[in-house]
Amino acid sequence: MKSARQAAIHEIIDTMPIQTQDELADELVKRGFYVTQATISRDIKDLRLVKIIGDDGIQKYATSEKEEQGIAQRFHRMFTESVLSIRTAGTLIVIKTISGTANSAALVIDSMKLPEILGCIAGDDTIFVAVTSEDKASQCVARFLKMLRS
Repeated sequence: MKSARQAAIHEIIDTMPIQTQDELADELVKRGFYVTQATISRDIKDLRLVKIIGDDGIQKYATSEKEEQGIAQRFHRMFTESVLSIRTAGTLIVIKTISGTANSAALVIDSMKLPEILGCIAGDDTIFVAVTSEDKASQCVARFLKMLRS
């Protein structure tokens, strides 16, 4: 019963903008699941549901994976909208950005958690990325340039 109910919850939040536990309970009742508020709270915790702001600006329940995808898309957009140029100097990658956006772009690089990146230092419009080898620096630059094109 629990797995069927939780599958129904996934289907509901994937197809409808559910804002409250009461709305979720109403939709579950329509599908034949009679639940208490405590059961819904446990299911929300078990399923790791989070509240996100939808494209329409309204808060709604979503899976944490959807929130992570949204964050990844925002990070990608921050990077592509701020980077002006990328060059290498040995094992160092130098990234020039629009003034005031280097920290945001460096955050994107840090969030990628690439093992070949030793660390980033960001100023106002420049990021220095230390990489383990020149080959890895070239690979990172290729990856960053691909991000800019997509």
